[in-house]
Amino acid sequence: MRQLFILLFAILLLGFSPSGIEQGAVKKEKAYKSGEHLKYLLYYGPINGGVADMKLKRARYNGEIIFHARMVARTTGIADKLFKVKDIYESYFIPETGLPKKAIRDISEGSYTYYNEVWFNHEINTVTSMKSGKHEVPEGIFDMVSLLYQFREFDFEKLKPGDSFDFQTFFGDEIFPFKIRYRGTEVIKTKLGKFDCHKFVPIVEPGRIFEDEDDMTMWLSNDQNQVPIRIRFNMIVGSFNCDLIEYQNLKYDLTPE
Repeated sequence: MRQLFILLFAILLLGFSPSGIEQGAVKKEKAYKSGEHLKYLLYYGPINGGVADMKLKRARYNGEIIFHARMVARTTGIADKLFKVKDIYESYFIPETGLPKKAIRDISEGSYTYYNEVWFNHEINTVTSMKSGKHEVPEGIFDMVSLLYQFREFDFEKLKPGDSFDFQTFFGDEIFPFKIRYRGTEVIKTKLGKFDCHKFVPIVEPGRIFEDEDDMTMWLSNDQNQVPIRIRFNMIVGSFNCDLIEYQNLKYDLTPE
């Protein structure tokens, strides 16, 4: 269960910095606003394993007005009794650029706990971790939470099936590379109804958890919100889904078909 929740966040919080795409591919209007709240259910067939909440609000950080995003994943029901998980990720990022000022990771998984704060200095391209000190990083680096919102700024209409992207973020006190492929659009059915979505396949490493490199799929709404609707993990032990089940205060209407 611990590794499953790590994978959940690796996808829910992902974004990318595509190479070879025009600057105009980034939308002028933001896809989100202060007060947005998204809630997800993680399940395996009829068995519910956990929930994840994502909240965004405006706040003040060192005298600046910024966005504060907070994401919490926790086990529920039987899963909570077998292996209790409560993972919290936070990011303070600049509204105009999406670049993070600070990131927090607060992990509780069974008997394992971990807490770390990371500060970003984009002027000299360094990141300072409470755990591991200062790191030199590429220009414009994000934490995984702020990248989710940057990802939603991208104009998916400019993508073609088969396009692939490389991106990197600072995660686990190191630069974390990731590659993702675009698969076009698809209508999916959830408990909230049917949604027309953009389909993406992050490339994963086959081995202990996954059999093939394309065993993860994510669907984001094909509208101005571009919110994650479903994430699927085709694992060796079976398929897990993470579905949007509740939403509040979206910037634009989210309407099922």
